[in-house]
Amino acid sequence: MALINSYAIWNNKGGVGKSTITFHIASRYAEKFQNKKVLVIDMYPQGNSSMMLLGGGQVGERKLLEYCTVQPIPKTVVGYLSEVICSGARAPLPPPMDFVTQIVQVNSKMPENLYLLCGDGNLEPMVPAINQAAAAPALTPNSDPWLWVHTILREFINKISQEDRQADWMVFVDTNPSFSIYTEIAISSVSRLIVPVNADDSSRVATRAMFTLLHGTNPPHPIYGSWTYATRGVQAHLDVPKIHIVVGNRLTQYQGPAQAFRALSDATADTLYNAYKANPERFTPRNQSINSIEEFRDTYSVPLRDFNTAGVVAAHLGQPLSKMVQGHHKVYNQNVLVVKQRITDCEDALDQIIQRL
Repeated sequence: MALINSYAIWNNKGGVGKSTITFHIASRYAEKFQNKKVLVIDMYPQGNSSMMLLGGGQVGERKLLEYCTVQPIPKTVVGYLSEVICSGARAPLPPPMDFVTQIVQVNSKMPENLYLLCGDGNLEPMVPAINQAAAAPALTPNSDPWLWVHTILREFINKISQEDRQADWMVFVDTNPSFSIYTEIAISSVSRLIVPVNADDSSRVATRAMFTLLHGTNPPHPIYGSWTYATRGVQAHLDVPKIHIVVGNRLTQYQGPAQAFRALSDATADTLYNAYKANPERFTPRNQSINSIEEFRDTYSVPLRDFNTAGVVAAHLGQPLSKMVQGHHKVYNQNVLVVKQRITDCEDALDQIIQRL
């Protein structure tokens, strides 16, 4: 029927919980909207969100390894990218659903309407081949190998939503923090960004770098400026995704349980608000005007408070929070206590994000 929307969960800072957030947002959205189809595309070479979705822990790890090694053409992002790049820009695209897994067939704890284009550790060694394809000379005036490579996954998403006339699709793309070409492809495949940050001031530096990577600097760097994703994207008329929401993760780790929860530290909020005032078109529009940093916080940020233990344990076990029960759960040979109230808090926090999608 149609593509509802597409989101990349990305920040160029590591350790902010991108894969765990991807797992929970996708599974929760699928539970709440069972008449929609939800697709996760795992563009993180470690395949963390894939492992969680495929069963979590060692079970998910084994399943991921099978996907990457058993078949001659793996049913993964590497399998699809390889088929498209080897076939060439003008070749018919392979059927996208040939590479997609309905997750419930592998992990019975997951909703039936949740699907996965599996991650693959071979994405990293594939980088030279992807770069070579993107840097190939244009053979005709209307061809642009750089743009073709960077929109492979965007075409994949469009093809799935166009060919399935029975359902609407919501897409979430997990990403790597490094701005390698596969991250550029992931970013280029979506229209919106969900940006996880930690509630510490180190996220302020990462936030500034994020805008530089996506939009460049003014003036451009005198040596590297012409080679950047930002510059090439403008030349190719590539639509850069807009920031939709900023998710504050691991808040109790930095703020303590007694402090009021805020998704952004003061420094990070100030950096983002100044970026919004200077270039509001880089953020998805809202109905109301935003004239203060507090209004910006309320509009564009969501705190994942108390998400740590319950959220991480559920992801490790490969099950949605709705399937979690209070008690001790074994995580890497340790018994971790999860209480019912923390599970409920996590679900409420996720619902706040989903309400804004």
